[in-house]
Amino acid sequence: MLVDHIRPDDHIFPSATKSCAILGRFDIGQSMHCLVLKTGYDTDVFVASSLVDMYGKCGKIKDARKLFDEMPDRNVVSWSGMIYWYAQFGDFEEALGLFKQALYERLDVNDFTFSSVVQVCANSTLLQLGAYRVFDEASVKNLGMWNAMLIACAQHSHTEKAFDLFKQMEGLGVKPNFITFLCVLYACSHAGLVERGQHYFELMKEYGIEPVDQHYASLVDLFGRSGKLQEALSIIREMPIQPTESVWSAFLTGCRIHGNAELAAYAADRIFELGTVSSGLHVFLCNAYAAAGRYEDAAKARKMLRDRGIKKETGSSWVEEGNKVHTFAAGDRSHAKTKDIYQKLEELGDEMERAGYVADTSFVLRAVDGEEKNQTIRYHSERLAVVFGLITFPPDRPIRVMKNLRICGDCHTAIKFMSKCTGRVIIVRDNNRFHHFEDGKCSCGDYW
Repeated sequence: MLVDHIRPDDHIFPSATKSCAILGRFDIGQSMHCLVLKTGYDTDVFVASSLVDMYGKCGKIKDARKLFDEMPDRNVVSWSGMIYWYAQFGDFEEALGLFKQALYERLDVNDFTFSSVVQVCANSTLLQLGAYRVFDEASVKNLGMWNAMLIACAQHSHTEKAFDLFKQMEGLGVKPNFITFLCVLYACSHAGLVERGQHYFELMKEYGIEPVDQHYASLVDLFGRSGKLQEALSIIREMPIQPTESVWSAFLTGCRIHGNAELAAYAADRIFELGTVSSGLHVFLCNAYAAAGRYEDAAKARKMLRDRGIKKETGSSWVEEGNKVHTFAAGDRSHAKTKDIYQKLEELGDEMERAGYVADTSFVLRAVDGEEKNQTIRYHSERLAVVFGLITFPPDRPIRVMKNLRICGDCHTAIKFMSKCTGRVIIVRDNNRFHHFEDGKCSCGDYW
């Protein structure tokens, strides 16, 4: 474009700077910034915001802040980006301070802005000292802020606090919406509070909110996780609307937790009647069969996946170190520190067994012998990511791991032992919730 004398615009620059960020090419990013200044696009809020993000991704937090402060106009994206990068570099006080400043300047914050503050406070202490403080000091709280706080409390197992917030909303005359009730139902589901969940589900009618499939899915999830599978099935059968994928997925979760492959098979028949559904739901069925030892049925289900051209999502876990993301898959040996990771994993495994850890090989979802099952489950992606953190980060730094799928039951137990044996704080965010491991215990209370 430059050779042909085509002038970049406010669409081209953000794309180019994003590429620099992905590649970690700070040098080219700086050159891009110079070109932005020369062409006068430095006053464009979208271009400037993309440069702030580029500096953050390249680990240049001071440069990002300098540019942010010089921006003549800043929108919700600019503020959220700067807050996020402070949090990523561990400067939580600055992140929360910047959010307070945004509120004082009457920025029209949305759910994403507030959620970013809550979510980056990834352990319970920071949630309590940070997000709670910012929330309490906010002079104006819109419904998005209340909902963001509710779901954060639910995900961090601050269940009673979530209920207290709901009461505060009612007392202040803040009318909850359908998202609000999803938040409190989530809190009930992940704490096993069946009667409380039923109460909130019925309460929706008093506010004139008609339950949709997501609310029914939460209710089914609540009963299923509590082992009340027949009751959950009755809810599905009596729904005034057609059960959706999310509803059956919630039911299958309960079947998987409580090892009821027969009900899972019944659900599968109903699922296939829906037509095209996500690969995750099909895989759920395969896993339920395999966990029950019905490997032939699991194989048939996998064949059905292949015949329909559906690919199973590969499980992976990752850890951020500075401006670099380290990603692991099960049995991964491609990392530069593989030798150290596996050596530490073996040493830690022996120490965990002496402390009482016994592998639960029912989570190995294929037919192999006992020893191979032990080896297979030992090298799941979340364990490799945790051990990478153990050998990389200083002892006083919490280890934060992200996982694209739900953490398996045995890895959950193993990481509790890891935290106990090493004295480290380990935080795992799977696709369902936060798990804060410390001194052999998890914030979820083993109920997730």
